[in-house]
This record gives sequence, C-alpha cells and structure tokens, in this order.
Amino acid sequence: MLQIFLKSITLLVFLVVIVCGIYPVTIWIIGQTVFSFQANGSILTGSDGKPVGSKLIAQPFTKDEYFQPRPSAASYDAAASASSALAASNYALRDRVARTIGPIAQYQNGQAVAPDIEKWFQQDSFQGKPNIVAQWATMHNLLAKAWVAADPAHAAYVDNWMKTHPAVVAEFVKDNPTILQPQATDMAVVFFQNFSQENKGNFPSSITQTALNGKTEVSVKPVNTGSDIQSIFFDMWRQDNPDVALQNIPGDFVTTSASGLDPDITLQNAEFQLNRVANKWAVDLGRNPVDVKNEIEQMLQQNTHAPLGGLAGEKFVNVLEVNLELTKRYGAVSSK
Repeated sequence: MLQIFLKSITLLVFLVVIVCGIYPVTIWIIGQTVFSFQANGSILTGSDGKPVGSKLIAQPFTKDEYFQPRPSAASYDAAASASSALAASNYALRDRVARTIGPIAQYQNGQAVAPDIEKWFQQDSFQGKPNIVAQWATMHNLLAKAWVAADPAHAAYVDNWMKTHPAVVAEFVKDNPTILQPQATDMAVVFFQNFSQENKGNFPSSITQTALNGKTEVSVKPVNTGSDIQSIFFDMWRQDNPDVALQNIPGDFVTTSASGLDPDITLQNAEFQLNRVANKWAVDLGRNPVDVKNEIEQMLQQNTHAPLGGLAGEKFVNVLEVNLELTKRYGAVSSK
C-alpha cells in the first residue's frame, strides 16, 4: 500500500513539475523569442515610442482627420466584449443604422442629403400627417424614453416641462393610475406629443454654449437643423422618399462586429471615408486636397491585408495602424 502511495506522489510531483513548470516556461521562452510582438499583446507605439493601443483591439477615433472603426456595442471596452445582439426585425437596429447614415448620406450625384432632411422636417408632415415629432415618439416609445435617459440635460428639461404643465401630468396619472409619481422617462411620449404641438417643426436638442463666466454650459432648446434632425429623422424621411436613389454605404461602416472590438475595416469602408480624411488633412496642412487624397489612397493600398495572404476574401485595413501612419506623415492632432 505504501509503495503504491509513493508511486502516486512521485507521479503527481512529476506532472506538476512538467505541467506547471517546464511547459509554461518553455512556452513563455518561445513566445518571447519567436513571437514577442504577439505574446505581449500586439502593442503598437506612436512616434514618441509610447504605447497607443493593441493592433487586435479597436478603439474609437472621432476626429475627421482619422479613419473610424466599426461601431461597437461594447463601447470599445476590451473588458466588455459583446455584440449588439439585435435581430434584423428589431427597430433599434434600424434606428442605429439610420442615425449613422443620415448626416453622411449622399445622392447618386454626390450631393448631401442632410439639407433636404432638414427642409422636409421643417414642413412638419410625415406621410401626409402633421406633427412629425409626436408621430416619432408615438411609433417608437422606447426611443423616446431612451432620449430622456441618454443625457441628464434631457431629463432636467422634461422635469422642468412637467412643472410647467401640471394639467398634462395630471391627465397622464389619471390614464395610468398605477404611476402616481411619474418620472421623466414615464412622461417621454406625452412630452414629445405636447412639444410637437407647441414647437411645430422643431425638436429638443442639446446646445453647448459658453457662458459669460467662460464656462461651457449645455442646455436643451428647440431646433430644426443640425445633426439630431439629420440622424433621428433620416429613417422617416427615407420612408417619405422611398424612390430617391442614394449612394451605397459599406456594410461594416454601420454594423457592429460580433465582439464589438474588430480592429479592421474593409478597404471599401476606408475608401468611403477617404474624402473626409483627406479634405481635413488638406485644410490642416494648407495643401491641395487632391494631392493629399492620392497620398492617403496609396497609403491605404500599402497597408491592406486579406485572408490567406491575399488569396481570398475582402481586403482589410487595420484602423490603428493606418491612423498611426497618418500621424507619422502629417503630424498629430490634439486628440482622437
């Protein structure tokens, strides 16, 4: 019995040494010597030699000088990798895509759609019926509630509206006896319906202004132009204008990846963004936009990759890599 026990202990020690010692040390040595870049997170560095991010993890870029990655359902948080999990039948998906397309949509001739969305919105009529904002909130009450919850300034604006419209609030409580003390989100649809009546052809939008003391203040005011109009109401405009021919937009420009952290975009996506990127750099540098566009186009071609060494599949561009190339060639801007 003792002999069997000693053999078992010996085997256990032997396996622990191999599995917990020799094997991981061997793998570590191979990783650090042969695959050092990959083993240490595929970290890319800026021109100053400091780490700026991983080649494998997407990060947001908002400046017009830079190419932007795919939308992320995880807010580009590597610790919260996730897809949007929205089905094609879910209106939230259609709404998110529409909001992305609205401000950048173009007709086949290259003319921007945004000004026409604003003119259409100002007429305050959707499918022959008045009060666009009320119709939007009634059809999509979850989006109306999401608007209230999205920004403390929005909730404060609705709270103030509730104080100045006690009769409307009382009527809501009468119709909803289980909600004795309605909150701003509870009143979202009623608020937009009332707002639409009192501010025809307008939508409540956050406006950033500089106060007399020099501090930045955010307030909500009725507007009939701007990015909120172009994005929120693009889908309704499209329904009113179904036969208008628009330029196609790359699918990965408006759809999230399964991880929410895809570091690559298709070459088609990058070329879709090329005019914006090149024009902004041209303005910053005081150069001819055509020359800058040609230089960046060549840069994109040099930084593409595809599956199986380019033998199959779409061509892709790593967003962080190409943005670092832009910074290396043209200089850095204040922030991403």
